[in-house]
Amino acid sequence: MTLFDSLKKKISGKNIKIVFPEGNDSRILGAVSRLASEKVLEPIVLGDKAEVAQVASAANIDLTGIEIIDYRHLPQDQIDEMAAAIVERRKGKTDDAKAHEWLKDPNYFGTTMVYMDKVDGMVSGAIHATSDTVRPALQIIKTKPGIHLISGSFLLQKGDQRFLFADSGINIDPNAEQLAEIAVVSAEFARAFDIDPKVAMLSFSTKGSAKGEMVQKVQDATKLAQQKAPDVPIDGELQFDAAFVPSVAAKKAPESSVAGHANIFIFPDLNSGNIAYKIAERLGGFEAMGPLLQGLNKPVSDLSRGSNEDEVYKVAIITAVQALS
Repeated sequence: MTLFDSLKKKISGKNIKIVFPEGNDSRILGAVSRLASEKVLEPIVLGDKAEVAQVASAANIDLTGIEIIDYRHLPQDQIDEMAAAIVERRKGKTDDAKAHEWLKDPNYFGTTMVYMDKVDGMVSGAIHATSDTVRPALQIIKTKPGIHLISGSFLLQKGDQRFLFADSGINIDPNAEQLAEIAVVSAEFARAFDIDPKVAMLSFSTKGSAKGEMVQKVQDATKLAQQKAPDVPIDGELQFDAAFVPSVAAKKAPESSVAGHANIFIFPDLNSGNIAYKIAERLGGFEAMGPLLQGLNKPVSDLSRGSNEDEVYKVAIITAVQALS
């Protein structure tokens, strides 16, 4: 059974609803049509109904039976109800007028639907920047109890190989405490993809082979992560070859239970994480899905603007699986 066969089996028959705010994009509509025809989940599309129909017709996409919400022209009482929910959630930081203004934006509207349990998750980002997806999620859905930041992971797969890279999409330069939290959250997140987590805290140094503030940060983060999740195999600092190649691990980190066998890679900053997943994708031939937002109270996924229809389809399935937890 492939990964996505397994994931579809998990969500089949659960009537999970996922909202797609970008109804004017043919990649979104193609994925939505496929999801609906396979009865994998219940997609809901936001957008002007005439425009959505025009985009679908031009791309020969069948949207029969798919709910399309024209969020700019709903009855006023529905909008007022949603605005009131935002005001209550923001606890004085956003007034009623601002909440109404936010709801004219499809990402804010979709995020509020998730918060109010009108849907189970959201997928956006095909035509919006990451910040346009993340900002509403942080302001309205917020992080899980005990979690202090969201992070962005990428699921990479090729054949039967499956890895998680984090943070590769959100936090520019996390400190040691934040890096430790990203490691622990990533380990838990990976279990949804049937990955038995072995977490490598990556650096340009392995076990003290180099010195400096950047190395110390990863060393400190490793200790904190191990304290936070003592039952999860977490080790560092490790260079990538020591984390991934058994023969190198035997020389550089012979006492490590993670070195040579890692399947979750935690990068010291966004530069390295973002560059690494794109190298794996473009040179290594891995399929990269994400950034998948970790740490939120409810699932929201941010697509890459370079995503194709198949990637939208798969990220939607991943988002639905997150809704089960």
